[in-house]
Parts: sequence; C-alpha cells; structure tokens
Amino acid sequence: MNSEEVISYWMESSDDDAGTMKHLLEKGDYSWSLFIGHIVLEKLLKAAVAKSTGLTPPHLHDLSRLAAKADMAMTHDQLDLLDTITTFNIRARYDDYKREFKAKCTREYTTRMVKSIEELRSWIKTKL
Repeated sequence: MNSEEVISYWMESSDDDAGTMKHLLEKGDYSWSLFIGHIVLEKLLKAAVAKSTGLTPPHLHDLSRLAAKADMAMTHDQLDLLDTITTFNIRARYDDYKREFKAKCTREYTTRMVKSIEELRSWIKTKL
C-alpha cells in the first residue's frame, strides 16, 4: 500500500469502529464502548503518523505517544484526555481491572466520554 492507502485504511477502520462504539453505548455495554472508543482514536492517530512520517505506524496503543509520533500539536487538555482514554484499553481487557472499570462506566460517565472521544475524533480528522 502507498501512503495514501495506508491513511485511508486507518481512517475507514476508525469510522467503522466509531459506529460500534455508539452501538455498544446504546445497548448499555459501557466498558466495551469505551474500549472501542480507544481503538477509534488509536486508528486515527495511526493515520496521522502515516501522514506525518510516510511510514507504517508503530504497534503502539498509547495514544499520547502516537500523537507525539504524528507530531500533532495538542493542548494539555487534549493530551490529558488521550491519557485517560488510553487506560480504557487496559482496564477493559484484563480481568483484574474489569470489575473496577465496569463500576466506573455508568451511563452518564460513558456518554460523557463517548462525546469527548467523538469531539477529539473530529478534531484529529481535520488534521488529516
């Protein structure tokens, strides 16, 4: 794949996962909705890395590190949000963290975080 195809691949995959994130929220599967929300942003940031560097994005899941590799100028608040969302990857995946994370993922919290993910997703897409 050339660079444009790689960027398009990551963006389209992110778009597909955004639908899944919303569906899981609607169905009340809050922790998995946020887990997928992490993946939505990870894929967009991988598109940004490909655009910025012309290289295949690294196998990273840390959103702040991906943003840095993409040379994205982000605010402190955006970076804090990325750090919070990065934890969704670990907390939804590993059994010892799941119980605590599921308790935190109320409808209100998840709805607020999905909105933040969507806003950040829109902002990143303007950079692509």
